[in-house]
Amino acid sequence: MIKKEPNNMPYACNEQLPWIPLISTIGFLILLGYFISLIIWFSNTFFRPPKYLRKHYGSWAIVTGCTDGIGRAFARKLAREGLNLILVSRSPDKLEQLSTELRLATNNRILVHILVLDFSDKDVSGGVREIEEMAWNLDVGVLINNVGITYPAARFFHEVDEEVWTKIVRVNVKGTLRVTRAVLPGMVRRGRGAVVNIGSGAAIVVPSHPLFTIYAATKAFVDQLSRSLHVEYKHHGIDVQCQVPLYIATKMASKVASIESSSVFVPSPEDYAEAAVRHIGYDSRCMPYWPHLVQWFFARLVPDSLLDSWRLSLGLKRRAKTPP
Repeated sequence: MIKKEPNNMPYACNEQLPWIPLISTIGFLILLGYFISLIIWFSNTFFRPPKYLRKHYGSWAIVTGCTDGIGRAFARKLAREGLNLILVSRSPDKLEQLSTELRLATNNRILVHILVLDFSDKDVSGGVREIEEMAWNLDVGVLINNVGITYPAARFFHEVDEEVWTKIVRVNVKGTLRVTRAVLPGMVRRGRGAVVNIGSGAAIVVPSHPLFTIYAATKAFVDQLSRSLHVEYKHHGIDVQCQVPLYIATKMASKVASIESSSVFVPSPEDYAEAAVRHIGYDSRCMPYWPHLVQWFFARLVPDSLLDSWRLSLGLKRRAKTPP
């Protein structure tokens, strides 16, 4: 008669059973965290009331790069909110046209000052001094740092003329720095204010933006500047924010990405500005237009190496359309 060895398998299984509840609990907590984050996002996006900017921050707003695209849409939206405006751009004719349009649209209930300033110039100190004086003497509570430029066409870095990338740095970096520096003293004195810097998904959502490298780098600078200033000036009552849009149906997007019309995932400047103003004063970094956030969520699921390859292939296709 063959003697059977005792079966120790049930005992081994029982040894592992205590780990199952632990793993299940961790998984449940992770899912619960995602669910709570989703609820908070949904509430903030669709139900959180916007701040009454005039009462909360001040009666005047400054908008740079305001004669086209996002900047123009911001100016129109802020005018409807009842804020007086200081419009800053390089085109005097367009500034006059926009100023007249906004006064007529509001039945002259708001005041509009215009300032002609080209941030790509080597010396903008005179214009910046004017901004500083107005920001000190008027109740300037909101600054929209929208001015920004990119390459005229997709290029490898060594193919970009020094004059081109120098202007990009002057406008996107120095312009943002100088205007922000000009308005902060008045805001600190009054103990309130909101600074909104327009960033880009090119610096935040994707790991790289090849063939538009300097543009993406300047927008990464804007993001870090905004988040650090948010911490520095929060105790002064000043909310500094970087807004991160993806593609918007503007002239710049048409030139860079051949986008000719708006869609669900590519809003018009007016639709973007409507969402953007609702987010002013709430977060140091935000993506106001919610379909953009959906795209960001799915982009985070893709390995960086695949995103890099995809962005490079897009850049090369765009370069081929306008070879150097």
